[in-house]
Order: sequence, then structure tokens, then C-alpha cells
Amino acid sequence: MSDGSYEYEVGIDSRLRDIDFMGHVNNAIYATFLEEARQGYFTDVIGVSLVDVGTVLANLEIDYVRPIEADSDITVAVQVPELGTSSLPMEYEIRADGERAATARTVQVLIDRETERSQPIPSEWRTRITGRR
Repeated sequence: MSDGSYEYEVGIDSRLRDIDFMGHVNNAIYATFLEEARQGYFTDVIGVSLVDVGTVLANLEIDYVRPIEADSDITVAVQVPELGTSSLPMEYEIRADGERAATARTVQVLIDRETERSQPIPSEWRTRITGRR
């Protein structure tokens, strides 16, 4: 993982159904938090919606640091450490009340929806992403 200097941050609302019998956010919900942050990053930084582009999630890793309590203020910080030809690795820090609760990494791969093959990341995406660093 990185040095913690994330480029983008988004607030996340937890829902009652996200809470397990221990009063914590269920571990599976963390992946949903990442998805919400990823959608925000694509919209706010890259300028496209994940709904409108062809990407697939190729990898997901989550390291849990501490539980998130039901009434916590949740944020997810995001950064793109490097770009591949068609892959977009993303690193995350999920925070509860400003404290690290988990770190994560995903890899999105840009695909052509018709051929279902990978395709290069557009140059305008590269410019918007690298301009945030």
C-alpha cells in the first residue's frame, strides 16, 4: 500500500442492513463501500460513470484493521498508484471517525463491450488521473 496521501475522498452512508449482530458493519459491506468510492472517483475525477463504460473488476483485496461501529462517520479515500495499459489499479483506505478501519486494493480492467476484450485506457483518462497526483 501507499504512504497514505490519497487523491480523492468520499463520504459513505451506512444502512441498517449493513450492521451485523455485533453492532458492526458486516465485513462483506466493505466491498460495497469500495464500489461506491470507485463510482465517485470515476465520476468526479475521470468524468465518466461506471455505468457508461466497459470495466470489469479483475481483483479485490481487503485488509481489515478494526471494526466499524454502527454510528460511525465513514469515509473512503482513493488513489491510483500507477496505470497499466488497460488496467486501473486503485488503493483505498476505509475510515471510521477519521481512523483507518481497512485498506484495500482493486484492479479494474477496461474492456470493449462488444468483443469483451481488454482495451487501452484513453489518453484523456490518463491525463485526468495523473493530474491528481
